[in-house]
Amino acid sequence: MSELPALPVTFRPGRTRAVLLTAGTAIFVVITAVALLLEKLGPGERLSFILTGALMFGVLAMLARVKVVADESGVTVVNITTKRRLEWAEILQVNLRPGDPWVFLNLSDGTSLPALGIQPGIAKQRAIADARTLRALAEARSIKEPEDHED
Repeated sequence: MSELPALPVTFRPGRTRAVLLTAGTAIFVVITAVALLLEKLGPGERLSFILTGALMFGVLAMLARVKVVADESGVTVVNITTKRRLEWAEILQVNLRPGDPWVFLNLSDGTSLPALGIQPGIAKQRAIADARTLRALAEARSIKEPEDHED
């Protein structure tokens, strides 16, 4: 395996993020332009058009905020509406199986956490490489930090 990246490292779906933010901006601009160009609209109607465009941009921006940040002490998973901090010892396995929409982290508490920051949607090979890197980081960190308690 190749050398591990220097920490901290951020994984995010770059192409997907660019598409979402570009689409959100375009939608907002078009709806705002329509609101301003339609002469028969009153001020309240214009405002509702603009607010609708802003709401659509906001939703797409939330979808674009997903990321996984790995540093010396652990991993921060930022999904659409949630953010969770994990210690390296909590991550038992990093999975990206064929057909999975994103990486899943199997955790020491028996749960699985989706990590939307690594997703094969538009850039499949990049997602596979990122998942392998995160897996290697998790394995390297779990070897350095063995658990102190017995099961």
